[in-house]
Amino acid sequence: MRRLLPLLLILLSALPSAAAPPTLTPAQEARAAAIGSQLRCLVCQNESVEESSATLAANIRQVIREQVAAGRTDHQVMQWMTARYGDFIRLDPPFNRLTLLLWAVPVLAPALGLGIAFAASRQRRPPPAPLTEAEKSRLATLLE
Repeated sequence: MRRLLPLLLILLSALPSAAAPPTLTPAQEARAAAIGSQLRCLVCQNESVEESSATLAANIRQVIREQVAAGRTDHQVMQWMTARYGDFIRLDPPFNRLTLLLWAVPVLAPALGLGIAFAASRQRRPPPAPLTEAEKSRLATLLE
């Protein structure tokens, strides 16, 4: 039994320990929550990190709180997240040449649809040719 105790201690020390979340002041907690509400959950994609119950969102919330506790500004935290996960993590992506199409589609799509509908309505189709005598007689026999 005495020989098993050191082995047990070594095995227990090798297990990963869960990092305790940093203790934040109410002002820091509010800042961290504001930052988290601007970031997209990478699992859910339609929820912010603060709203999501996904494990990855919880990990991102913890990283945000660690960075806020370390004294980083909101801008620095957002830059760190963007550098790590790309602009996709931001619920409100920045306007730049890479996201130009993303910002332009909501304006261009309805305009394009209206243009196509207008062009289609302006196009006149000729009326169908009248029935020939053979077609008229066949129609009369079918209707009898």
